[in-house]
Amino acid sequence: MPSTADGTTHRAVHGPRARWRRWRRGRPFWGGLLTVLAGAEICAIPLAPLEVMLHQGIAGVPSVLLGIVMVMLGISVWVSPQYRALAGVVTTLIAAAALVMSNLGGFLFGTLAGIVGGAMMFAWQPVAPTRPAGSAPPQAEPAPLHADAPEHPAGA
Repeated sequence: MPSTADGTTHRAVHGPRARWRRWRRGRPFWGGLLTVLAGAEICAIPLAPLEVMLHQGIAGVPSVLLGIVMVMLGISVWVSPQYRALAGVVTTLIAAAALVMSNLGGFLFGTLAGIVGGAMMFAWQPVAPTRPAGSAPPQAEPAPLHADAPEHPAGA
């Protein structure tokens, strides 16, 4: 690893892996991934071959719709992380609704992954940038003088 002037080592900060890491850490990636997987699983179960699932007819439509909405919510927090709280709550509600509307929520895996993914999206907080070691903290600016107050005390 390359070393700096003070003898410490650091990794390259410009490679594709570093860009991927920076992008991933700037949004609720793992919550979105769990939500996408849960939605895909809930959506895919009704579309399975007849040998795997019983024929559902029109009852499979809610499963497909719930799965598509969950996939869209998972992708939306990757694109717009500022909507993480709303997407997390809606994902949790949809995953709970899928428990009764979609083959026990995709055989319970879809519901559990959706609830955990929604909770992870809701709980995620952006990380504040850290100061480099050895740098001084920012100094507070002095409070401005009030316009009506005299600059010097009377009698001085």
